[in-house]
Parts: sequence; C-alpha cells; structure tokens
Amino acid sequence: QVQLVESGGGLVQAGGSLRLSCAASGSIFSINAMGWYRQAPGNERELVAAIASGGRTNYADSVKGRFTISRDNAKNTVYLQMNNLKPEDTAVYYCNVGVQVSEYYGSASYWGQGTQVTVSS
Repeated sequence: QVQLVESGGGLVQAGGSLRLSCAASGSIFSINAMGWYRQAPGNERELVAAIASGGRTNYADSVKGRFTISRDNAKNTVYLQMNNLKPEDTAVYYCNVGVQVSEYYGSASYWGQGTQVTVSS
C-alpha cells in the first residue's frame, strides 16, 4: 500500500507565495512521474505541473513563470513552489504519483488527499 501526504496549503493574499509538499511512503519499488493537479468549485480537475523521473517538467500555461515543480527522490517527495499567486489560483490542489510497488508489477497512479489553496484579492 502507498500513502501520499500533502502539506503547505493555506490562505494568502494576491502576490504572495506558498509551497506545497507531497510525500509518498509505503511499498515503493520506484517512483515515475509526479505531478500536481487542482480543482476549483464547478471546474474539472486540471494538470498544474508534472515532473518526470529524469527531471523533465511540464506546466499549464496559466502558471508558467510563476510555479516551479521539483522532486527529492531520496525523500520520495514532490514540491510545488507557487509565487505571485492570483485569486484564480484558488482551488484544492492534489498531488499525483506514479508508483511501482514491485519489479514484477507496472506503475499505478496514486492521489493525495488534497490541500486547499485560497488566494484573496
């Protein structure tokens, strides 16, 4: 079994910064891609940023230049540094991690519990 624990959400004024963390633990053989998604009320869940096992990153156009995704493979942790936050960034943020629990199995997708980010104007 794999567990993902997120932290770092909260309330911030526009222009402020937050850093989200997501730590994976449990039966982990290897971790592939790691990413952050968000879902605002009435909207579908959308990809914010992703990072491959080799470090290649991908960002939604709306956050390019403001958000930075990174990972610490030794800690099985992914981070999302969010700068110059805007009210439209308000959402529940979820981490998503591709985990291989054994060399005999393929990768499976796991989700964090979600953390609320609220940006006031």
